Amino acid sequence: MKKRVLCLLVDGFEEIETVTPVDLLRRAGIEVVIASLDAKCATGRCGLRLEADAALADLDPSTFDLLLIPGGPGVALMRSDGRPASLAKNFSNAGKPVAAICAAPLVLLDAGLLSGRRFTAYHSVREELGGGLDERVVVDGNLITSRGAGTAMDFGWALIECLAGRATVDRVALEIMA
Repeated sequence: MKKRVLCLLVDGFEEIETVTPVDLLRRAGIEVVIASLDAKCATGRCGLRLEADAALADLDPSTFDLLLIPGGPGVALMRSDGRPASLAKNFSNAGKPVAAICAAPLVLLDAGLLSGRRFTAYHSVREELGGGLDERVVVDGNLITSRGAGTAMDFGWALIECLAGRATVDRVALEIMA
């Protein structure tokens, strides 16, 4: 059965942290559904407009294998909404991977998922998170975190490896000459 990823989208999303892992996952043959929390289109922090595949309210999150939470200034909207933290907690409780990059581990904090876990995040949010490692990507059980836009490709590889294995990472890397 084809693996499915639920990727959250709000205004203020970080373009590289959204588009890069989504592109890599789709190249790996993994279905990615970009779900908006509110409007069908969102504008990224650098002005790129992205259209969601669906509204989050119209989806059944239990049909997905991994939750992807991009970072950027839009993380503040995700935190105030509350649904992303609830989703993260539900995915984690079901043993499914939860992936967050840049400032998005703040959503994992709200979900209560960081206590006693290894993680990384953007340097400016580490104090609020109570720490974090300075690694490009950290995988701790079903939790996958990454530092920021500059690590988005490494983050994408980690997501593919989690869902489809190292051979698929190697195949896609060869195809794009990585």
